[in-house]
Amino acid sequence: MLLILVMLGGLIYLNYWHGLEKKYAASPESRLGKFVGYYLLYFIPFATAFFLQLLCFKDCTYFKNSWFWIILFLAPALFSFRVIFNWQEEWIKNIWHGASRTFYLHCINWVVRVFILLLPVFFIWLIKDKDIQPFYGTKPLNSLRPYLLMLLVMIPLLALAGTQSDFLQVYPKAKLINKIPMHSWVDKGRYIIFELCYGFDFVSIEFFFRGFLILSLMRICGMHCIIPVACFYCAIHLGKPMGEAVSSFFGGTLLGIIAYNTGSIWGGLIVHLGIAWMMEGVGWLGIIFSKVK
Repeated sequence: MLLILVMLGGLIYLNYWHGLEKKYAASPESRLGKFVGYYLLYFIPFATAFFLQLLCFKDCTYFKNSWFWIILFLAPALFSFRVIFNWQEEWIKNIWHGASRTFYLHCINWVVRVFILLLPVFFIWLIKDKDIQPFYGTKPLNSLRPYLLMLLVMIPLLALAGTQSDFLQVYPKAKLINKIPMHSWVDKGRYIIFELCYGFDFVSIEFFFRGFLILSLMRICGMHCIIPVACFYCAIHLGKPMGEAVSSFFGGTLLGIIAYNTGSIWGGLIVHLGIAWMMEGVGWLGIIFSKVK
């Protein structure tokens, strides 16, 4: 575990002090260049965590399973393709202009990318796990109470985050709608549509990381899949504020443990969506209080 934390610490350092994600993943102009950049950004911590565990645990025999290798190489490719997929954007740009274009780009991209990610995951389930388990993570929960308590615990932490300038530069994401002229109450419904589409994006994230990766790999790797998946999850947050990226590893580990023990992603989805929407709310409160001052 210590070696993995050192590896992640190095990744965080390279990203926030030397612009790893911006320079080598997001900056290439070609789709292929971006795909390769993001693939390596995700694959390296994901694979490194698995192989570091081989040094620490004698019961790690997962490298003998062919599905382990398929998922190891395929999962970062699927998520990288989701990140760079933008074929719908030209159509959006031809229809909408100005601030409205930005609104529709965000909303439609979030919805499209859910299906871009989940369709291949569904086909993998059909081939690999259909006869063993229901579609990754769809098992119902026994109780909502533990997840609601987790959200209560997060409130003071999010309130603290709302005092940080880098947080308020990113959240609320829906503040971009302020630039769109509002002519009626119907126009204000864009805020609700935006937040629903934003939340829908988290459905694919939970199904991919806690559903597909945890619940398909647990039959191959046992609990040794949890930390590598959390490392992968941390890597997809490298374009966000550093505190969010660091906390994503620990949050990803916790959500992975929950999915591993319950066989369900619904609890994780409740926590994830709840935190995301609370961050939006904290962002709006930050804007309001900054105006009062």
